Amino acid sequence: MTTYVYVAAQDDNKVSVFTMDAGTGKLTPKAEEPIPEGPHLLAISPDRKVIYIGQRGLPGISSWRIDQDTGGITKNGSVSTDGWSASLATDRKGKYLLSAQYQAGHVSIHPLGDDGSLGAPAIEHLETDIGAHAIYTDPSNRFAYVPHIARLFDNVLEPAKDELGPNVIYQFRFDENTGRLTPNSPLKVEQGGNLGPRYYCFHPTLGIAYFSDEQGCSVTGYRIDSSAGTLSAFQTITTLPEGVTQRNTCSQIQISPSGKFLYVPNRGHNSIACFSVDAATGRLSAIGQEPTEAVPSAFSLDPEGKFVFAAGSASGLLASYRISGDTGGLTPLETYRVGERPMGVLVTTL
Repeated sequence: MTTYVYVAAQDDNKVSVFTMDAGTGKLTPKAEEPIPEGPHLLAISPDRKVIYIGQRGLPGISSWRIDQDTGGITKNGSVSTDGWSASLATDRKGKYLLSAQYQAGHVSIHPLGDDGSLGAPAIEHLETDIGAHAIYTDPSNRFAYVPHIARLFDNVLEPAKDELGPNVIYQFRFDENTGRLTPNSPLKVEQGGNLGPRYYCFHPTLGIAYFSDEQGCSVTGYRIDSSAGTLSAFQTITTLPEGVTQRNTCSQIQISPSGKFLYVPNRGHNSIACFSVDAATGRLSAIGQEPTEAVPSAFSLDPEGKFVFAAGSASGLLASYRISGDTGGLTPLETYRVGERPMGVLVTTL
């Protein structure tokens, strides 16, 4: 088994491939794949045989077969989309690719070939609202959620605007046999304040989803009704130290495979917020913030939850950290130059 790290550099039109030393976390460059039109998103099939790449300039999504011996990738399909995608993910069975189109304000579901390839038209093209930022299926593969941020284009890479987003989470039922979405009841989870839900992840054993709040600079935990699939908020906790007043937005969110620790990068404060997770209740407690590269828009844990890799989209560097198995704190290791505006990081074992 070998662990590979893939990094998409949007402004250099390439995806870099590294191998990771399982003991030290050290990366070794293996390949660079030229990919036109701004590759900025990465997702992988459940069987880890296909990688999916969002291309902002097309806009569209391409599928790439992964060489299981070398980690190299070879294109085997593509589709165009109405507007660039803010997230990509397959459903839990690997039959469909789900994507959220941020500016176009909708979500799309494309069927996948038996080899995981893209090519067929979308079977679902559902309007939600502008600022749609993510769509994934829950562990049961029966429900999906679409967070929409509170303010559009208001991040440290693009000029602030006065255009408000809907600041809401849409709830859907997902049919794994047909790939279709059905509005749940209620359809929307309204947000108090200016939270701006952006991305989310699921606890590995508890019925909980955690959302990174882009404008709120926080994490909100929601309990999932196992029958209805609806969300109920139980905690919101800041990602920033006390007294911070500088402009900041949150980006992605990941939980360790053990479910013990959760991480969210801060863009502006330029840090990774670290939390411990109560094993019984799922409540979060702040561990602290670890400084990282400027504008950490993308990051990823390795599959064993021992290391973190965070890309500075303003610095072009990928920073690595060791995770303490006892406390969840991060120890800085090395940085690697990965190209201009790295916006996607994916770590997998083949």
